[in-house]
Amino acid sequence: MLLDNQTMYDAFVRKDHSFEGAFIICVKTTGIFCRPTCTARKAKVENVEFFPTTKEALDHGYRPCQVCQPMELYGETPSWIKKILNEVKTYPDIKLNDYELKQKGIDPARIRRWFKKHHGITFHAYLRSLRINRAFGQIKHHHKVIDTALDNGYESLSGFNEAFKKATGFAPSDSKNENIVTITRISTPIGPMFAGATEEGICLLEFTDRRMLETQIKRLRKLLKAEFVPGDNDHFQELDKQLKEYFDKKRKTFDLPLVVPGTKFQQKAWDMLQCIPYGETRTYQQQAIDIGKPKAVRAAATANGDNRISIIIPCHRVIAKSGELAGYGGGLWRKQYLLELESNA
Repeated sequence: MLLDNQTMYDAFVRKDHSFEGAFIICVKTTGIFCRPTCTARKAKVENVEFFPTTKEALDHGYRPCQVCQPMELYGETPSWIKKILNEVKTYPDIKLNDYELKQKGIDPARIRRWFKKHHGITFHAYLRSLRINRAFGQIKHHHKVIDTALDNGYESLSGFNEAFKKATGFAPSDSKNENIVTITRISTPIGPMFAGATEEGICLLEFTDRRMLETQIKRLRKLLKAEFVPGDNDHFQELDKQLKEYFDKKRKTFDLPLVVPGTKFQQKAWDMLQCIPYGETRTYQQQAIDIGKPKAVRAAATANGDNRISIIIPCHRVIAKSGELAGYGGGLWRKQYLLELESNA
């Protein structure tokens, strides 16, 4: 079900990224279709029509825009970035200065802009984060600090100690008593998400435009006594795989280790959410009853709002007693999308 035309057109004019995945806009005068954030010149409202998916736009004879490339997932990592990341993953201690990037046919300014836009740091800062993340894991598993520094390409122990402490907030020697949450971005049909993981499992999965994201990260940092560092984690590959299967309607349940610190009531509420079958919904009242606290309807709703692992802990399956969708941190249009995805599977 689409939003009203005026809302979608206004979002298109604003290039509002929070509507990515909500609709496709088709321009009748040119025969092309665009994503909501397209930067091309805007057509008049009387010359456009809207569809929920690219498939329907194609079925109606429209072709994809060359500017915004709507056939690609919003925020998806381009092939030239994937290639360099695969090299980094294969050789984690690799150092790539601007000259070496140019030798590989990569414009240093271009890769710097891409990483700043999608990760908030430069490519070289990302490489440093990967090395620090890897070093933390090695020290945590009883590697000597000096050996770890050399294994990760550092020429001096003092330089490694300084870089490590700057990234994590603690010295390498304290790693056994500290924690790190590794964060990355994952593309989905309804917009990019931030994912966070510890060695034990996934602790964060939230849409990048959620207003509460910064607050949730602060809470996790305090609850887990951990610093957040961009990088790779063994759990991310499986998370990405299972999310793709979910959006392709090939998966109804998730099999991932989760890290969900919270109060006893919150954990009961989140456990109950995971008991709601795929394709079904519950009211906040029903959820409170199932928790064993029939009068705690508002508390159940608050706990749902504090859920830090969207989709996998399916708070989108809880609706108001009236049947209305009610609140959802990722936006009501995303809640509607997810419920329709599951009901049509």
